[in-house]
Order: sequence, then C-alpha cells, then structure tokens
Amino acid sequence: MISALARLLSPAGCRRLFVTPGTLLHWHADLMRRRWTFKRRSQGRPPTRASIRALILRLAWENPLWGYRRIAGELAALGYRVGASTVWLILKKAGINPAPRRAGPTWSEFLRAQAEGILACDYFHCDTVLFKRLYCLVVMEISTRRVHVLGVTEHPTGPWVAQQARNLMIELGDRAEGFRFLIRDRDTKFITAFDDVFTAAGIRILKTAPRAPRANALVERWIGGLRRELLDRILIVNARHLRRVLAAYETHFNEHRPHRSLGQAAPLRALPDPVEDDSKVIRRDRLGGLIHEYVQVA
Repeated sequence: MISALARLLSPAGCRRLFVTPGTLLHWHADLMRRRWTFKRRSQGRPPTRASIRALILRLAWENPLWGYRRIAGELAALGYRVGASTVWLILKKAGINPAPRRAGPTWSEFLRAQAEGILACDYFHCDTVLFKRLYCLVVMEISTRRVHVLGVTEHPTGPWVAQQARNLMIELGDRAEGFRFLIRDRDTKFITAFDDVFTAAGIRILKTAPRAPRANALVERWIGGLRRELLDRILIVNARHLRRVLAAYETHFNEHRPHRSLGQAAPLRALPDPVEDDSKVIRRDRLGGLIHEYVQVA
C-alpha cells in the first residue's frame, strides 16, 4: 500500500522522500510475513526425558556388550517404553560406538586389569663424550614399577638381546611364574630367540603398534624421567661409566623414589609408620650430588 501511494507523488515529491523504493518493498514484505505467520503447534513425539537419557548412557557404559536393542529391552523390563531407534539416536549423539566396537577393553583398562602379570621392555640410547652411541635395555614390572636395567652395549645384536632375556629370567627366579605378558615394540633386535626365552616360561609376547609409544607408556615415561633427572645433567665417558650410573639410578628408583601409583611408596620399600615426634632428617647424595635422598635418623 505504501508503494502504491508513493506512485501518486510527483517526481519532485519522490526526491523528497527519505527512503528508497527497495526499502518500501522490504517494509511491505515484512508486513505480509507478520500478517500471515501463525504460531506453530509442536509436532512430533515429545522429547525423551533427561533421566531416561542418563539411564540409557549409564547402561551403555556399564555394559559394553549391550547393543541398542538390548538396552531398549532392559528399559522395557524396568517399565520405560523407549523405542530401539530412540536408544540408537541417543547413543549416537553421545558419541558411543556400537557394541562390537566397544566390547573389547581399552589399552589402559587392559593394563590395569593385567598389571600383576605384565612385563614391559624397551631400548634407549645415550651418547658419550666421544660421540659414541650406547644402547641400553630396560624391563619394568608393571604392577610394582620395579625396573631392571639389563645391559649396556655399543652393538645391540640379536644374540646379545636374547642373552639379556636369559639373565632376567634367572634374576626373577620363581617370580617369573607370576608373569603372563611381555610388552615390546617391533624392533628387529628382538629376534625369535628373545621371544622364545619368555614363551618357554609361559609368558605371551604382546607387540605394540608401529610408532605408538603410548602403548608402552610406563617404560617410555621411565626413560623420559631418567633423561631429565640424570642423563641430561651428566657427561658419560664410556660404557663402564654408564653401567655404574644406571646401577645407581636403578637402586634409587626401586628403593627410594616415591610413586603416585603406589601411594607414594617405592617399588621395594613400603611407607614407614607416621612420625609423631620431630626427628633429624639427613640427606644422602648419589652420583656426586645429582640425586638427593632424605632419611630420618633414629
């Protein structure tokens, strides 16, 4: 209507207007939209209650083998009539995979469940003052975090690695029967003879995926701590020197260094009883003062 009235104006009158024809058309379209727009009624099924959604997610997390139809059946047995498609949609929006994909345990869950019977091994290297690279083999008992530094060599051949495995089994003695798995990477230095030493004792070899350090995270973290606390702060002269340094750090790690996973105890030392009276605390130095240990004097 405003546009029609504007046509009655003379050209001089149109020039006096403060709006353009496009603005008038926009006003007209907006008026028509408001005229013919009605309040819509809600359509479709009512939304699922938040408590039902929370219950569906709980059943999915607590029962990894259950699919969406199994969960819908369990809800029906509890008195909740929820369609299987609704359960599927809720699980999908929550990012929960179908049952076959979440049935198996994650790597961290597997480690926690099997920690009592797991060994983990890995290599690390150290460069000497004379630019020679030395290789070291370390094995960790996952449950207690106890570390065994097996050996140091400039040439880590397959037979050398197999001999270190035999030495470890001798050191473990009767305790070797309590281990079921050995985690290692796919390094070619781990030859068949190395695996045979463990399989003969009933220990299964678990190979990590290529370039997956998190699959052997505990040993990788120990190597990182060794570098930060020791190797990055000392110059290694030769293999003999490195063996002496690693032996001292192994003793410190197993007998004194606290571990959060062990309740701040050390792998080979339990926490003492609470101290009621103040007593003198002295410091013991290892490796020329690079490592400090504190003990109480009776």
